[in-house]
Amino acid sequence: MSDEIRDQLAPTGVLRAGINMANKLLVTGATPSGDPDGVGPEFARHIADGLGVPVSYVQFPTPGELADAVTENVWDIGLIGAEPTRAEKIAFTAAYVEIEATYLVPEGSPLNTIEDVDAEGVRIAVSGRSAYDLYLSRSLKHAELHRAQGLPGALELFMAEKMDALAGLRPALTGDLDKVPGGRILDGQFAAVQQAVGTARTKPEAAAYLSDVVEDAKASGLIARLIEKHKVVGRLSVAGPA
Repeated sequence: MSDEIRDQLAPTGVLRAGINMANKLLVTGATPSGDPDGVGPEFARHIADGLGVPVSYVQFPTPGELADAVTENVWDIGLIGAEPTRAEKIAFTAAYVEIEATYLVPEGSPLNTIEDVDAEGVRIAVSGRSAYDLYLSRSLKHAELHRAQGLPGALELFMAEKMDALAGLRPALTGDLDKVPGGRILDGQFAAVQQAVGTARTKPEAAAYLSDVVEDAKASGLIARLIEKHKVVGRLSVAGPA
């Protein structure tokens, strides 16, 4: 690894890792020192170790805020869902993990398949500016998206306004199912959210280095071991090779 790559990724002598605290699959707890812990933070620490520098965590309440901050020089790498809109300013690696996104529907809903949801008059509650919101914004032809802040806000909106569907990551929807009596989660997925590592597009050498690190981590079994260590087996999947 060249000094140029280290200077691009850790110009302050510390790798500043942007962490989306809303993703409870990648951030599953905290260390004794109070830093975020989980697959995402530990992978960031692995990247820092490879650079020979310490890591610090820059915490964001939503993925949209993390993505927006790429131009503010407050993080060096961001662990976030890769999306074309975000990729205008962020150079993403291939995904290191994937998370299935689907719908929760209320009791008695006539919606039985993923395809059923995209119909005239169907109202979908969604966490605004999440990766799956960005995907649905591009792909839906007929249904209406209604946005709230975070999945808890989207769930509240879904229930308060008696909406037709709640979009979200399958593991999180499963956790909320008991709050929706008679509700059910549709089989299949409308997308698999690709969780990747990003850096500013102004750092091409750093981006190429990060891509190699991600592929090595998948091939070596590191990502699988982190998924097992942090007890998210069956909820996170190791992404395929680039």
